[in-house]
Amino acid sequence: YQAKMDFALKLGYAGDQIQAVLNKLGADALINDVLAELVRLGNKSESEGQGSASTTTTTLVSRGPCPKEITSPELSLEDEVVDNSDNLRPIVIDGSNVAMSHGNKEGFSCRGIQLAVDWFLEKGHKDITVFVPAWRKEQSRPDAPITDQEILRKLEKEKILVFTPSRRVQGRRVVCYDDRFIVKLAFDSDGIIVSNDNYRDLQNEKPEWKKFIEERLLMYSFVNDKFMPPDDPLGRHGPSLENFLRKRPVIPEHKKQPCPYGKKCTYGHKCKYYHPERANQPQRSVADELRISAKL
Repeated sequence: YQAKMDFALKLGYAGDQIQAVLNKLGADALINDVLAELVRLGNKSESEGQGSASTTTTTLVSRGPCPKEITSPELSLEDEVVDNSDNLRPIVIDGSNVAMSHGNKEGFSCRGIQLAVDWFLEKGHKDITVFVPAWRKEQSRPDAPITDQEILRKLEKEKILVFTPSRRVQGRRVVCYDDRFIVKLAFDSDGIIVSNDNYRDLQNEKPEWKKFIEERLLMYSFVNDKFMPPDDPLGRHGPSLENFLRKRPVIPEHKKQPCPYGKKCTYGHKCKYYHPERANQPQRSVADELRISAKL
């Protein structure tokens, strides 16, 4: 009886709770049964403390692979959110980078720009700007082929595409650096840069540009004629694509099943379930915490 009492106390349970469970199950009860009952009582008291109107029953879930995800209150928020275009960030597209990527680095494919613009329009974005050097309006040459060139004129009429300045001086073409236009507009409008270029030269120019490019660069891939940005633009621990494109997050980041053990979980960082209380702290197991406290 005392061994079970001490073990449960180390896990952070209250003494009166442990006594109530042991009196209910008996001193000969297995430690797993005692812990299961403590978890059930803990979850029950938490739900009652929150003053929830609806009565919910918490069921212990096995640690094995779960065939069906349990619907959590966080997930239901996604269906209830009504988003508007005012919450969407401005989009600045590196036209040359997108066109060359769609042309497989062999030609300037204007259709790739159209595909990227259409993808953002379908997402509800209205503030879209594409930068392309003005010399791309010239006639296509064998060493620099341009396909579907009429798309550039069409997007320019729709006030989506902007040509960066260029001119000829004594037969030599003088071209303004279009990458600087792209980064400057995106920085000033607090928008998103769509490109597979890292702009390392511009990152070294200004510290604020370096931080901005690291946090607001949206890379992409083309699968035939399908424009595909990643679902996790800043990596697996960063925001989702939907929240990355918005000024204020509207869709819960964590769609994993919440841990049925809650704060009483002893798996630490090895737990495969979601722990909202561990978002900004190291996920150490109770055993690790006890070892650290013992050393101290």
